[in-house]
Amino acid sequence: MQTMDKGKSGENSEMPRAERALQEIRKDILSMAFAPGEPVSERALEERYGMSRTPIRAALAALTAEGLIVRDPRRGYMIAPIDLQEIHDLFEFREELEDTAIRLACRRAKPEDLAALRRTVERGRTDFKVEDWMASGLDVHVELAALSGNPFLRDAVHSAVGRALRLRWLLASDEAQREAAYQEHSELLDLIAKGDEDEAARKVRLHTRAVRDQILAAVEGARRFLGARGVVDQNSGQ
Repeated sequence: MQTMDKGKSGENSEMPRAERALQEIRKDILSMAFAPGEPVSERALEERYGMSRTPIRAALAALTAEGLIVRDPRRGYMIAPIDLQEIHDLFEFREELEDTAIRLACRRAKPEDLAALRRTVERGRTDFKVEDWMASGLDVHVELAALSGNPFLRDAVHSAVGRALRLRWLLASDEAQREAAYQEHSELLDLIAKGDEDEAARKVRLHTRAVRDQILAAVEGARRFLGARGVVDQNSGQ
């Protein structure tokens, strides 16, 4: 996942324009500067980011492929609404992936890799910024999968966790949830260090379900803010 740190604008200015447009628009979608369900146009994005149509179009194509933007026949483009059924499907997928990954990690993880990941977990607890905490949360799950030694599992977890990143903004301000995440991640690392794959797999499933339930509750609580177009439920036809 690309960095969301505004302090790196100098670095971003050195990037190709299409990549810079992609990073900046993605950042604003993930941080909900653009509301779910909000229509957007190429011209408005050109003005907002001070870029020409070519890099904006390239960024829109990439973000459509990522599922963060959808084509709207009437309005051109729209920020993808939050889809409740997609949340259930995504976390069901994550649960199976992370079960497999953590079992392999219990067999293959190297002590130095575990130590490095513990430092990442600790960073999520100190000098709190929403962007840093979210990036840390992404890294923990991806690096847990990386401990499996299987790059396909790591990439699949990276993609799945990244798809839920926008929803994490609804949780990031809750200190109690950040502390719970720290405790749960630390416990998972302890179980990997012991090689207890059955308990590690059980705990990672519980952790994944807890995050799903927190997100669903946060979406329900934010429905008024998100608006009628911001949340859809395929099962209810909304």
